[in-house]
Amino acid sequence: MMKKVRVFLLVVLSLAAGCPQGGLCANNPVVVADYSVVPLPSDIVLKGGGGFLLDSRCLIETAPDEAMHTNGLLLSRYLEELKDLKLEVIKTQKGEKAKRRIALKLSAKVTADEGYRLTVEKSGVVIEGRTAAGVFYGIQTLRKSLAAATPDESGAFLLPAVEINDAPRFGWRGMHLDVSRHFFNKDFVKQYIEMMVLHNMNRLHLHLTDDQGWRMEVKRFPLLTSVGGWRSYTTLGRNSSVSDRTPHGGFFTQEELREIVAYARQRHVEVIPEIDMPGHMLAALAAYPQLGCTGGPYAVEGHWGVFDDILCAGKEETFDFVTAVLSEVMDVFPSTYIHIGGDEAPRKRWKECPLCQQRIRREHLEAVEGQSAEARLQGYFTKRVEKFVNSRGRKLIGWDELLETGVDATATIMSWRGVSGGLVASEKGHDVIMAPVDYCYFNFYLTKDHDWGEPFAFDAVISLESTYGFDPAPETLSEAARRHVLGVQGNLWTEYIPFESQAQYQVLPRMGALAEVQWVAPGRKDYSQWRERQKGLLTVYDKYGWAWAPHLSEE
Repeated sequence: MMKKVRVFLLVVLSLAAGCPQGGLCANNPVVVADYSVVPLPSDIVLKGGGGFLLDSRCLIETAPDEAMHTNGLLLSRYLEELKDLKLEVIKTQKGEKAKRRIALKLSAKVTADEGYRLTVEKSGVVIEGRTAAGVFYGIQTLRKSLAAATPDESGAFLLPAVEINDAPRFGWRGMHLDVSRHFFNKDFVKQYIEMMVLHNMNRLHLHLTDDQGWRMEVKRFPLLTSVGGWRSYTTLGRNSSVSDRTPHGGFFTQEELREIVAYARQRHVEVIPEIDMPGHMLAALAAYPQLGCTGGPYAVEGHWGVFDDILCAGKEETFDFVTAVLSEVMDVFPSTYIHIGGDEAPRKRWKECPLCQQRIRREHLEAVEGQSAEARLQGYFTKRVEKFVNSRGRKLIGWDELLETGVDATATIMSWRGVSGGLVASEKGHDVIMAPVDYCYFNFYLTKDHDWGEPFAFDAVISLESTYGFDPAPETLSEAARRHVLGVQGNLWTEYIPFESQAQYQVLPRMGALAEVQWVAPGRKDYSQWRERQKGLLTVYDKYGWAWAPHLSEE
């Protein structure tokens, strides 16, 4: 008789009933695979008939195409890392079938692009998906189900018989990483991608430029990295008058970035680059001062904040620079979307700049609907950039300040200052990615009790429960507006995060809470149950040596 499972399960069974060595298993109960993982699958149906004994004699069987074979190699790697199981991966032709196998297959019976069906029977395991990405998420469920499992005395792990059908709520399941304020090398970015895929996330938003450093090689403008890639000091505390007097910097070559993109693609993650403009550009202005309204001199900033000097929108040279930079960006990053920031761009210099004022008059950019002429100038700037991005077959993303500049509804809005901007944008017909500061900024503290023992962070608190309870597309939105909510993203700004272990600490286990926001339908979420299920992921974090905040166990 089948039993439908919709709540957290902790199954500790003896293998006596199904083990060929009977008494040996009966005397040595083991912890079997637990399918109630994070994020929780949509439908778990446990079946009778024993289960599958997973051991090193099992083969991983894949279709001959590259993406599915790569999936198989990754599954083999995960099992070896997690449970010291070394499984051979073989390509099979249609009609062939190994005797003891985990089969990875494409199937039109799975309707969602990233959905999967995971079936375990005594004869083996089958993971099916409409796409290779869907199969990959089935692999993640299998991998996580083994997190706390223990083997019998023969070294085999029991996978209870089950059928799991699953698909994500949102297509955009993102994490952001700021490598500008503090630079993190390509190896850490790859590790960050591994952390993401463990949580079924598929978009890495890589913030490459800001006032404090330019992190991408641009061959046409080499000073962006040789000058703009380095600051002479970093302020201590929250913008104190004391600095560390130590240069900080670094950048990615285009070859390194292509390596990151390829690494992510193998794991079904799309890397979205952000080149922030027209504000947050002091690193670029330090390298090429003629791009500013005053001509400088400028310096790569060692303090945090919002600064008056931004790109001059009155000079054609500025647009030549922007399009040349974005051309190289788009050559390196094949992503559907290109992020141009657009946030926190003071327009003081534009008000004082004759060329910017001349542009305003020539383009008839009059103040309207509470938007100043200079705000409309930023809208003009954004539209020109978007037209160029669109001409290369890409789409533009910007932060929610763009809503105040008269941009076209074709621009995708990333809502950060709260939920309201995203809700307004979706009702106006913009596609929206929700990343509100109140729920999704993982550079904030996790607890109010952070005076001692917590790494220094932004002086605000976002608890696990707060993140978990967020609904990016509430029912108060119209049905048409909800369709514009592409998904949700967690952000990690690194002003106060100079170390890799601290970056891990800030996002774990909050990634687990966000994963359920991204994947699970609101009616199926339960915070107390999630807390129990998340503990299984903590064992995986420990296995990989990732630092994580202990507040889950302290609540």
